[in-house]
This record gives sequence, structure tokens and C-alpha cells, in this order.
Amino acid sequence: MIAKMSKYDLILYAAQRDDFIDKLRGLGLVDITTTGWEPSDEDRQLLLAIEQHARAVEALERFRGSDRFSADAGAFASGEEAFEAYRAATQRAASIGTEIARLQKTAAELRPWGDFSPEALRRLSEQGVVVRCFFTPRATYEREIGEWAARHTIEPIHEGETNVYFVVITRPGEEVVLDAQEVKLPEMDSRQAEAEIARAERELAELDREFSRAALSVDAIRRHGGELRRRLESVRVEHTARREADGTLVLLEGWAEEATSGKVDALLAEYPNVIYLKSTPTPEDDTPVKLRNRPFAHLFEVIGAMYAMPKYGTIDLTRFFAPFYMIFFGFCLAEGGYGLLILLGGLYATLLGRRRGSRLIKEIGQLTMLCGGSGMLFGLASGSFFGLQMSEWTWLGGIRHHLLTPEILFPLSIGMGAVQVLFAMVINAYVTARSFGFRYALALIGWILVLVSSAAAGLLPESVGFTFHSPAYLAVLGIGLVLMFFFNSPGKNPLVNLGLGLWNTYNNVSGLVGDLLSYIRLFAIGLSGGILAMVFNQLAVGMSPDIPVVKQLVMLLILLLGHGINLFMCVLSSFVHPLRLTFVEFYKNAGFEASTRIFDPLKND
Repeated sequence: MIAKMSKYDLILYAAQRDDFIDKLRGLGLVDITTTGWEPSDEDRQLLLAIEQHARAVEALERFRGSDRFSADAGAFASGEEAFEAYRAATQRAASIGTEIARLQKTAAELRPWGDFSPEALRRLSEQGVVVRCFFTPRATYEREIGEWAARHTIEPIHEGETNVYFVVITRPGEEVVLDAQEVKLPEMDSRQAEAEIARAERELAELDREFSRAALSVDAIRRHGGELRRRLESVRVEHTARREADGTLVLLEGWAEEATSGKVDALLAEYPNVIYLKSTPTPEDDTPVKLRNRPFAHLFEVIGAMYAMPKYGTIDLTRFFAPFYMIFFGFCLAEGGYGLLILLGGLYATLLGRRRGSRLIKEIGQLTMLCGGSGMLFGLASGSFFGLQMSEWTWLGGIRHHLLTPEILFPLSIGMGAVQVLFAMVINAYVTARSFGFRYALALIGWILVLVSSAAAGLLPESVGFTFHSPAYLAVLGIGLVLMFFFNSPGKNPLVNLGLGLWNTYNNVSGLVGDLLSYIRLFAIGLSGGILAMVFNQLAVGMSPDIPVVKQLVMLLILLLGHGINLFMCVLSSFVHPLRLTFVEFYKNAGFEASTRIFDPLKND
């Protein structure tokens, strides 16, 4: 659900602003409006520095876990000094890396020419003996060498698999015409190039001490980055706050959660010379949004955040799409063995997060466990376990005759899509009635009545008495059609409403058909993953040579490679396609509105 907010209009002396912002930052509960801020060049440099500090912290934390880290290097005196040293070392390391790559390329080009003295070649040139270097394909060299040797003094230097490298000894100014590629006389030999590479690699290794010192100062760098963020916050507040009374007074707009606004009130009451007005947000306000859900739905907030946060005053759809997403993930995966692996991976991440005290890792692990468990259950229900067909396991007894077959899974995917779309329409009707009045939701209610009653008449047994020809169905259908065609725009002429109703009917029918067909992907993706797993099993058996030990090794290699690729593709598809169904079909029919602002209170890092 969306946390309720309280709005604060604040008036204080301009001289108090910085101290007042520090007090709010210490409280950590107030979001100050800074919309409309246009960063200057200096502000952009500050933004860049903040981002660089964050990247430096991540890189140095990874470095601390590597073999290159030295714990006895000694930390820097301050976070700023540590960051500047890290940045300089990073730039130097990048430059050395580029130089090493160039030298390695040069060494590779020089190796065919062997060991020689460039200085000796220069002295020969000064005495009238010019050495020119060529290379050509082996076939060309073997075909032309006789003619070339008759005209020039030629000495082969290296015969590779494809090319032959040779030199031609000439006089100054002598013309040499050969079907070969001439190269510039090398200024060094491969020994010198490799010596330069070794020198550069030693210099690169020496930088590890600077990186180790910076890694030991990572907390100081993080604090310095926090100081820069606070400075940027002050700049944003300064440039967006309204000034009155010739700049003597400052007007600020702030937001706090209603549940914690009492602490904000206490701070404002104690702070001298501050006047504040506390009010409830209106639809015209750009109210920041914060979600507060129960533990299960909270895990899926990261999924919803990939699209957008809901607009304040609407409804948070997280707790409504969460069960569907988990079920759809399982439907797409539909492989018991793969689901078990994902479940175990999620369990490991959960335990790792608890051990490290990382709430994010723990929650991602729990979300992974839920999705993996769903995939395992759907896989077992459909009879696939690492590509093995459970319907052939006689020890399961009668259970194997009640597995979900493709004939059941196909209509089940459409049915689940219909349930989600109808559920989204119910949510949309509720939000519309709550926001604008009940009469504005009548057309949506009409659609829901028509769709639900038609589905019931088609699916319920005739003994119930609710069929397409029953008076009850015709009555409900009539009510629904009246609402659809004459209440879609309350207050307008009935004929206008009828025309709009007909147009909306065309759009909605075509849209609903497309939405329902989208859910076929659940069936198709789940079926394809199980089939591919079975195919890899068959390949492992069929392609293995009938040689003891070798057969088992080849089978193991094919199984690991095949199932590894299939597992990756299945997980990717099972993650992406339920996202698509959620953000397109569900959000659209539920009338989702995106927020432009997330609740981000001032606080000390």
C-alpha cells in the first residue's frame, strides 16, 4: 500500500536555512521539494564526483576480496585523499594497461623477425647496405623465390604456417618490386618489447599498494561521498527555495509520512523562528510516494519498481500482482528439477544475506525461493524433472495418471489470464469510484457484469440453470449493456454516450482478445523448457560412445552444458514474460498511473 503523507509549508529566516536542513537531515524523516532545479556546470561536476565515489567504493570492496589486496599497506588520512589517490592510480593503471596491450601487439609482430640489433642495422644503412623487411603467403614465396633471388639478395628469416618473413639486402635508392608486403624496419626486437612489457607489468603491480591503501580507507571514501551528497542537497534546496522579504525569508515545501509526522512536528515546534503549516496532500500536489507492504508483497516491490511507482492517491498494485507473478513464473518454468535448483539458490542467498546483515540480499533470496518453489511445483504437476518424464515412473502409482498435460495447460493459461484481466478491471472500477465517484465507474462495472456472466453461462453446468438462454443471464447481460452504452460518460447526452459506448466496445473487445492471447506465452514457454530438457537427455544418451568411462564423461558433459544453457534460458524467459504480462496487460486494465517522484528524505549517511 501507499504510505499516507503529510505536507509541510515552512517559513524561516534565510540565515537559518543551512542549520535547519542539518536538523532535518539528522531526523531523517522529511523530503524537501526541489523540483525545477537546473544544475550548473559546478553542480554537474558535483554529481559526477558523487557517482565516482559510489563506483570507487564498489570497486574497492571487490578489490579487498582479491589476492592483490595487502592488509598492511596503511590507510590514507582522509576520504578525500584516499579517493584522489584511487582515481590517480586508476587512471595510471588504465594508461599502463593500454601501453601493455600496444607492446603485446608489437611483440607479436616482432617475433617472426627473431633477435637482432636495430642499432647494427642502422650502422649498415649508413655504410650503404639497406635491409628491407617483407612477408608474403607461403605459396607465393615458394612460387616466386627463384625469380626474386635472381634479381635481389634475399634471406628468409621465419617460415610460419601461412606466411614467410624475409629480408632483401639492397643499395640506397634501389627499387625492389615483389609480390609481398613490405613492413617498416622494426625499431626494436621482440626481446626488447617483452622487456618493456615486463617493466610495465611491474609498474602496474606496484599500483596495487595504492589500491590496497584506498581499500583500507573505503569507509572514509564512503563518508566523503556522503558529504558531497549533503552538499548537493543543500545546493538544490538553496536554488529551489522561494525567497521573500528581499531574501530575508525562505519558503520551503516538505513531506513526511503521516505515521512519523509527530516527530517532525516536535522538531518544528522546538526550532526557533520557524512557521509551518501542516496539511493533507491534494491531487494537484506532486506528492512523493513510499510503499509499505506486508512481508510477502514487500518482496515484490523490486519487481514493480522496474516499471514505475504508483501515483500518490491511486492504489498500490504490488500486493495484487505478487501472487500472479509468482504463479506465472512457475507456469513459464514448469520444470521440477530447475525449480529445485532455483529454490536452493534462493535459500543460499537468504542465508548469505542474514550472515552479512544485508537486507537486500536476503529479500532477493526469499523472492527467488518463492519463484523457484512455484516453478518446482508446476514442474512436478506437469510431470517434468530435469527432462525426465514422471508419467513413466511406475513407483508413483496412480498419481502419474493425474499430471497436467498440454491439453490442460493450454486452456489453464488462458483461464489464468482471464482471471487476472477481470481482477484488474475490478480494481480499476474501485479506484475510479473512490477517486471520481461511483457513477464514473458504472461503465466498467457493466463490462465486468457482461464478461463474468458470459463466462459463468459458458462454464457452469446446465443443471445450475445459468445458461445463455436463462432469464437470469439475460437480465444481468441487459444491465451490463445498459451501463456500458449509456453510462460511460456521466452527464452527457444519451446519444453521445451510445456512440462512445459503441466505439469503446470495439476498442475494448479487440484489446481484451489481444490481452488474453498474450497469456498463451505461459503455456508455450513452460512446454518448450521441458521439451528441451528432455531433448538434452536424449542427446546425452545417443551421442555418447559405447566406451566405459568415456561414455559417462561425455554424457555428463552434454548434460551439464545442455541443461545449463536451458536453465539460463528458462529462468530468463520466466522472469521477463511475467513482467510483460504484469506491466502491459494487468497495469493497463487496472488503470495504473505512474508517480513522478519517490519519497527521498534528507538524512545523514
